[in-house]
Formats: sequence, C-alpha cells, structure tokens
Amino acid sequence: MSAEPNAIFLAKPDEIGDGKRLAIKDLFDTAGVTTTYGSIVYADHVPEQTAEAVTRLEAAGFVNVGKTNLHEFAYGITSVNPHYGTVPNPAFPGRMAGGSSGGSAAALATGLADYALGTDSGGSIRIPAACCAVVGFKPTYGLVSTDGVFPLAPSFDHAGPMARSVGECVELMEVLADGLEVAELDSLEGLATGIAWLDRADPLVHARVREAAGLFPGAREVEFPLAEKIGPVFMREVADVHRDLFAEFADSYGDNVRTKIEICLELSEGEYESGLRARDELRERADAAMDGLDLLLTPTLESVAPKLPVDDLEIRADTIRFTYPFNALGWPALALPCGRAEDGVAASLQIVGRPGSDALVLAVGALVESLLRGTL
Repeated sequence: MSAEPNAIFLAKPDEIGDGKRLAIKDLFDTAGVTTTYGSIVYADHVPEQTAEAVTRLEAAGFVNVGKTNLHEFAYGITSVNPHYGTVPNPAFPGRMAGGSSGGSAAALATGLADYALGTDSGGSIRIPAACCAVVGFKPTYGLVSTDGVFPLAPSFDHAGPMARSVGECVELMEVLADGLEVAELDSLEGLATGIAWLDRADPLVHARVREAAGLFPGAREVEFPLAEKIGPVFMREVADVHRDLFAEFADSYGDNVRTKIEICLELSEGEYESGLRARDELRERADAAMDGLDLLLTPTLESVAPKLPVDDLEIRADTIRFTYPFNALGWPALALPCGRAEDGVAASLQIVGRPGSDALVLAVGALVESLLRGTL
C-alpha cells in the first residue's frame, strides 16, 4: 500500500458493474492486496487468504473498492496515523474522523463507498460513525466472524457494518450473520426502554438524544454502569497480541501506540485479576439495570467530534466512555445521527440491546432513523 495519506485502491467503474461499493478497513486480510493493519511493520504484507467477512460480502455481490486507513493496529480513537496520514472528516472538515475505523467512516461520508466494514474493540465502529454522521453497528460478540482480522483485544473485538443508513447496515448484516433477518417495525409502542448517561453529555448532545428518546413511549432514566475498572483485562489482551512483535519491531511503532503498548506490557497479574472481577461485576450490574427492559438509549459520544489536532492519550477515556461498556459486555449497539449539536456538528444516538437482540436493535434503529429524517 502506498504510504501517501489515506491512499486506497479504488475499483474501476467497469469492474463494479452491478455490484455494491464496499470499503474495507485495512485490518481485514484481502488475498493478493496489501494489508498493513495501519502499521509500517506490515507495509509489504500481502495475505494469501481473505477474511471471512470480506469473502461473504464479495460472494453476495459487494465489490471491494478500497482498503481504508485506520489508527495504527486499531489501537486508538483518532485515526491520526503517523505512517499513512490523518484520516480527514469529510462531513465536518477540521474535526476528528474518529477511530479506529476512521477511514471507513470517511469513505462513506465523502461518497467513495456505499457500504463499509469496520472493527470495534472499544467503540471503533461507533466513534467514527458518530464523528462523521454515518451509521455504525457493533453486533453481539461472535455473531460476525473476525477470522482474518488482526486482533487488538480478542474478547473485546467485534467486526461489523458501517453505512449511510441503518437499512444499508442491515443489508450487510444479513450476509455477515447466519440466519439474521430484520423485520420492519411500524411502531415503537410496547418496547420497554431505558435511558442512561444524558447528564454526562454536553448540553446540545444531551438535548438531541433526549429528543430522540422522546420517540419511545414510556422511556425512563436508568442507572446503567460504566466500565471504569476493567481496563486491565483489555490491556493484558493487547499485551499478549503484541508481546513478540513489539519486542522485535518497537521502533517501527508510532509514538502514540508504542506508549500504550509499553503500559500494557507493564501490567501486573494482580491488576489483571482485579480487572476480571470488575468485568464480572459489570455483567451483573448491567443485567440488573436492564431488568424488564428491551433496549437502552445513550449518547454515542458525550460531545461532538473534537477539532483537530487531537491527542489520543488525552481524550481516549472521555471518548470511549459510552461505547466501551458494550465491548466488555458483548452486547449489540447501534450508532446513528440524531441531529445537530454544539457548533452545528452532528450528535449521535446509541441504541443498545441484550446479547442476541441484533435484529431488534437494527429494526428499531431503522424506524428511529425514518422518524428523525431531516434533522441533519
């Protein structure tokens, strides 16, 4: 792959035919096409096999029109990549595109593709979707294959669709997930819905998400836990993925990711075990908070996309606060635009369901999207 910023390989128009234009995050292996994982360590890496998710979509008529840039090794939320350039935000120039699937969101926002594949370990589909005013869906853990995808933290890693509409995400999901069928809804009546974390969002983000929540009859505030003490589990898994590679190629890592890997490698066994206990507690508290509820609504991000330049290490904790819990839990979560907020930049609504309720989350998202049409 060229080291020019955000270079992608676009299929020629005559190669697309009646196919559907699909952008693929450069974390998915593609046979015969350079796959860098956002790192110069893999600048000349050409896989022999294609990731299962890509194979499924290509067999269904989707055409790979490009590999998209990302935060190095998918370990970051800005898509500021020292090797291949900073991903721009076509929807809101001068602002962060989000990460790590920033290139996929940008390709959609600028019209280079109609569908995209991303990965999400702490919000990496939903954060760029929110920043670029597109739609991103993190499925139930394990529902979409991650075979042929470079791992970040395996028990947190998800692969999933991104698009400009919920319906287009549904098209991808019905290919990616065996047996998934999403029926159309004509009403939100009868859904028991909770709302969380509005008080932690900026004023206009709060207002837009509350207005969207007003579409749900009887929606009520609930105390849903945040995942504030489980970081050591994520960090241990990252360390295990990179331990040998980092030992050999540490100097080839960008400063941002190198710093985080070094911290991960220093993690103690006691810290890791404490994180495991915290994850178990999170599951128990989350189940209790959802007692009697079908869905949870939250802001995707507490603020709109920040202005560039940004420092991943400074904003990471605040940016993943509302997305990360559902990676730890493995629950399905959908991010979709819900109106203009601070500085006229898009706010994003997150719709969350229990494990296995992917079809419900997507069906509800499609209806909400239609009801909100015209707010952006």
